[in-house]
Amino acid sequence: MITIHSVSSKRDWKQFFEFPNHLYKDNPYYVPTLVLDEKWNFNPKKNPAFEYIDSVAFLAEKDGKVVGRIAALINHKLNKAQQKKYMRFTRYDVIDDIEVSTLLFKKVFSWGKQKGMDTIIGPIGFSDLDKQGLLVEGFDQLGMFITLYNHPYYHEHLQQLGFTKDADWVEYKVYVPEQIDPRIARISEIAQKRHGYRLLSFTRKKEVLPYAHQMFHMYNESFANLYGFCPLTDGQINLAIKQFLSLVSLEYLYIVVDATGTVIGFGIMVPSLSQAMQKSHGHLFPLGFVRILQSLKKYDVLDMYLIAVKPEYMGRGVNAIILHEGLKKAMENGVKYAETGPELEDNDNIQTQWKSFRTEQHKRRRCYIRPLE
Repeated sequence: MITIHSVSSKRDWKQFFEFPNHLYKDNPYYVPTLVLDEKWNFNPKKNPAFEYIDSVAFLAEKDGKVVGRIAALINHKLNKAQQKKYMRFTRYDVIDDIEVSTLLFKKVFSWGKQKGMDTIIGPIGFSDLDKQGLLVEGFDQLGMFITLYNHPYYHEHLQQLGFTKDADWVEYKVYVPEQIDPRIARISEIAQKRHGYRLLSFTRKKEVLPYAHQMFHMYNESFANLYGFCPLTDGQINLAIKQFLSLVSLEYLYIVVDATGTVIGFGIMVPSLSQAMQKSHGHLFPLGFVRILQSLKKYDVLDMYLIAVKPEYMGRGVNAIILHEGLKKAMENGVKYAETGPELEDNDNIQTQWKSFRTEQHKRRRCYIRPLE
């Protein structure tokens, strides 16, 4: 018999966070989420998103064993801005049993209708910086630290439950060339000489702090019209700064300012942490932190976390400045390729950047939609 109950006790939450590690124990492509981050995400005292979000989580058990989990949330801030009654599902993981999925979603649908919602989308999380999109292509590719991994049958379960495609993201391997395309170097040089743009350099992380808030406020502007995006509050920005600065390597942090010193673009790349997370099962202790530090020093793959340009500066060489410097560092350090992370399939502005490179579109992920009635 399958039972569903809401997550409330410490034991419940521990099972909720650890279930994916058990489900994907022998899967070579699954990359665990950092459990500490997940504890913060679901703690209203730690996650500023709870200022405008309601959330609930459920576990499914069969014969005393956890066989599925799911969380649901309502972003009241975004619903008000868009005049919608949408809810979201996230952290959906199940064994291959449609009955488990059916019962989990039945609980989620009921909760959403009680809250006055009429539509559900997902998987999509607390913010655009959260993991989102169900994997539908690329099951034989190593995951990224910032993305989801799931079995192929998840898609089949969602289809049987009446979900359809709402949006797709694609991901690329961008291979580092032997030589930098002269056009990128030329555009970068012209942009800096003609417009007075400057690429900042840092020797210590605390030197980044005066620009960090500008970066994420600009990020809000740059991503404003993208699918599912909700602008970060100051509290969320403070949290994002702490999280990114704890991982970022200064040689892969690129901030471009105009002649007045205002941030007009930035890029953040990080050496791949996938294998470190696999070995540590998403835990920092006892050896997880050490493995992360090792990954930041010895690597041949980069993960692109964020690239953003102030909207009015698109097409004016800011991207070229970031790409040019990123390529130089990647070539110096023997990087084979960089992974882009999820990009909306119709986001031509971002995908145009890769036309000068040898690329491989190796993953696709999807956000689904379904009316609650």
